[in-house]
Amino acid sequence: MFTDSHCHLNFPELVADLPAILRAMQTAQVDRALCISITLEEFPAVHQLALDHHNLWATAGVHPDSEGVQEPSLDDLLHLGSQPKVVAIGETGLDYYRLNGRSVADMHWQRERFRTHIRAARQLTKPLVIHTRSAAADTLEVLRQEGEDGSTGSAGGVFHCFTEDDATARAALDLGFYISFSGILTFKSAQSIRDVAAWVPLNRLLIETDSPYLAPSPHRGKTNNPSFVPLVAAQLAQTRGMAVEDVARLTSDNFDALFMRSQG
Repeated sequence: MFTDSHCHLNFPELVADLPAILRAMQTAQVDRALCISITLEEFPAVHQLALDHHNLWATAGVHPDSEGVQEPSLDDLLHLGSQPKVVAIGETGLDYYRLNGRSVADMHWQRERFRTHIRAARQLTKPLVIHTRSAAADTLEVLRQEGEDGSTGSAGGVFHCFTEDDATARAALDLGFYISFSGILTFKSAQSIRDVAAWVPLNRLLIETDSPYLAPSPHRGKTNNPSFVPLVAAQLAQTRGMAVEDVARLTSDNFDALFMRSQG
């Protein structure tokens, strides 16, 4: 019924309790989850989760905030992105939230890493999982410079855990991307995010947990896991004036359209 389009089940907070989480997912009717890679070093563990469980899938990528890790080459991403049950490239993008005394100009390494991911995704014809924080304008500009305009040959993908403004959402949609909402959608302080969620086209919506982070209300502050994604769906249903079953169906259909196109 429900699909969690972004989680980190390999993280210590979750993997140690994986059997219980999988049971909780089944009880909550969460049929599938996409496990996200954030470093090359962690990819084998992420990938193994997908190989070991019929309802889990994986991505290949290096998070923009990951420093002091192996830098991904185009060949690295092409190789890992071609592995069984790897359905997307990322998590990638730009994050200027913690500059730690550096300027935006100093973050050129992030922009080059992002370009490498985009080029890999285009060659593989697999979607991108985009992270952007305090960097929306540059994220969109790099995508445009690399040819991501929604036309034939574009990789496309999703702006995950969306927390940006209306204009950023419209620009992402114009480039052919989906928009994914997390537990933040349930936070009292997140009316601006609900305002965006109210108008995003139904065929471009996804839901996620980004677990173990950002547990939705009423679990806010606790360790998140994919069994909580129905709470995101319930908030989205309330925001849109829809039945939660319809949100579950359409977001799962959208997951198939975006991520399963390469699976035959």
